[in-house]
Parts: sequence; C-alpha cells; structure tokens
Amino acid sequence: MKVTAEAARRFFVARHFLAPARSLAGGLDGVLEVFRRFGSIQFDPVAVAGRNHDLVLHARVAGYEPAWCEVLYERREIFEATNKALSFVPTSELPWFRHVWGRKGPRFHAAALAENAAVAERVLERIRLEGPLSSLDFERATGPTKDWFGMPENAVRAVLEAYTVQGVIGLARRDGNLRYYDVVERLLPPEVLSREVPEREQLQHKLLSRYRAHGLLGAGGAGGTFDRIAPPRSTPERVGRNELLEELVHLGSLQPVEVEGVRGKRYVVDDELSMLQAPPDPPPSVAFIAPFDSLVWDTGLLASLFDFDYVWEGFFPPARRRWGYYVLPIVFRDRFVGRIEPRIERNEGVVQILGLWWEGGFAPQRADGFVDAMRDALGAYLSFADADRLVWAPHLARERRLFPAQP
Repeated sequence: MKVTAEAARRFFVARHFLAPARSLAGGLDGVLEVFRRFGSIQFDPVAVAGRNHDLVLHARVAGYEPAWCEVLYERREIFEATNKALSFVPTSELPWFRHVWGRKGPRFHAAALAENAAVAERVLERIRLEGPLSSLDFERATGPTKDWFGMPENAVRAVLEAYTVQGVIGLARRDGNLRYYDVVERLLPPEVLSREVPEREQLQHKLLSRYRAHGLLGAGGAGGTFDRIAPPRSTPERVGRNELLEELVHLGSLQPVEVEGVRGKRYVVDDELSMLQAPPDPPPSVAFIAPFDSLVWDTGLLASLFDFDYVWEGFFPPARRRWGYYVLPIVFRDRFVGRIEPRIERNEGVVQILGLWWEGGFAPQRADGFVDAMRDALGAYLSFADADRLVWAPHLARERRLFPAQP
C-alpha cells in the first residue's frame, strides 16, 4: 500500500489521539484507552514540567489528572516492566514481558543475587514478613556488584532490582521517586502469575508493542526503539527481530506500507489500516508532546515527514543546547510548529514559560485557529499542573499578550 505524505501525517496524529488533542473522555476509561492502543507508556521520574507518562496522557485525555494513573496502579490494572525503557504496561500483558525483565539483562541480575547471596536472602525474608519495603529500610551493604560507571553498587539496591527481573518481587508503590517492593504474590492476580508464555511469543509481543506504541515504524526502528528484544539477524542460539517481524507480517498483525518521501517500508498495526486509508482532517488543536512520547521516537521520520528536527537536549550540557533543558514539541493540526519550555513551580502555584520557539515560516497569528487552540492548550496545562497562572519570561512579552490563559 502506498500513501501520500499528507495522509501519513494525518493518520499519525489521529492514531495518537491528537486530532484533536485531549479528545478522549476524561477519567480512568480514557487512560485505559491509551494503554489499549499503545501497549505501554514510558515512565520517567523527572517532573520539571510533569512526569513523562503524565504528559503523554495529558495530551490525549480530557482533564487528565495524575491521580488517575496512580489509581490504576493501586488497583494493579497497570504495572511496571521494562519495554524499551521502564514503562507502565497493562497488568494483563505481563506474562508477555517476563523475558529480559530488567534494564541490564538476566545474566547481570543472576550474578547480582549469586554474589550477594546473604544480602539477598535477608532482603527477601524481611519483605515476605513485613510487606512493602524500600532500599532505605535496609542498612547499606557493599559487595562485588558494580553500577553503570564501574563503581561499587549498594548490594541492597542490586538485589532488589535483580529480584524484580526474576519476577520474585515487584513495585508496590512509590513515595516520590522512592520505590517500595513486595512479593509478586501479593501484587498480581494468580491468573497472571500462573500464565506461562513461550519465549518466542514473548519476543513477538514485545516487538509488536513497539509498533503499537509508535504506529509507523520501519524495520530498523530508530535509536533504541528495539532495545532488549533481539539482534537484527537470527543466529543458531537466538531468533533475530527481522525474522520476528516477518512472522508478525505473515500473521497479519502488521501491514507494510510505503510513504511518499520516506525511505524504506513502514509497518502499520493491522486494525489501523483503514484509518491510514481515510485519515480524518485534523481540527485546529494544540498538544504539548512529552520528551519520551512514542510520537517522537523516530526522529528520522519527524525530519522526512514533518520537516521537524527533534533532539531532546536534557542530556546535553547547557552550552550545547539550542533550546532548553525540558522542552516540549508543539503539535498543531498535523504539523510540528514549535517548542515550549514550561516549568511547574508547585509551591507557588504557577507555571513559568521559560522559552517558546516557532518553526521557520510559522506565524502564530496567521495560522487559522492557532491562537485560540494555543490558549486552550495552555489553560488545560495550567489545570494539569494544578496552577493558577502563567509567568512568562521577560523576552516573551509578545506571546504573553497573545496567549492569556486561565485554568
């Protein structure tokens, strides 16, 4: 199937629930609808402008409140697992996420338990007896396990993570960024724990989950899109993701398409093919996109299809940043039109707008419907941030006058 660039852009924003933004009914049902389509949402604890998963949901669910996701977590309808990165996934899908359940891989975590056996035994016994505990509930212990930088790692943290990889314990709750762990028998339904899925089927599911989350990926993915699934080519020891992709196409789960101006085949989830064939006309609506939103995973596609150069600069030193630290792309209709850098000041009840950059050739006042849509988006963001007003940086006086907003 061949599609025009315009059809692909319209499809892409529509299947991401952004035509219009915040279009899903509010409440838990709206949140679950996003999980049903995407399969998972990346978690990141940095909350300068809102945590990543909250921003993802805010862009799509009307009146989204972070407490809604917390409720689903407390009910065990969603759970944490590694899928590209630490992510929330529907609890019903956990049997398909047990393979390589962890950031560093099963070999690392098996060694962490073996090398810190006494600590591991003590930690697990206390959790079984006392219920949810955090690393701070134990005295720091040293051992041979090293962190990412080759420095000695707190053995308690190492064994807590290792036990989560093995599915022995799971995250019971968070207090800020502090994690509390409990044994999985007290966290998950028995039918989820008892279900065993063959490893190959798990790998298929994980690969499909990345296509579900993005909606228009190519065979090679982008950046770390396919991390922790499989290498590209099969070997006698393990299946490769190219073979897994062929199987998903053969099963009818994915459909290959060619997009005007985009190199290589793209793959669309089968039940979204009709939307690609007749994408809706996007109304005048504005969304602020989270840094790790699956919409922006494939920066090459953003460049070729949207003419948008996207690099998240949070990892860059300040001197190398063209824009800012926690900057959110702005989507209007079916285009990326700019970037905004908000900062939530919770103690003061305000949102600071530190920067606002428009794409070349985009004039806010000349774009039909944009000014009103931007005001709506800023008002919705104020409500999301539980703030009363916007505070604009001095150099944004024109934007302050153009976009007054109230929650």
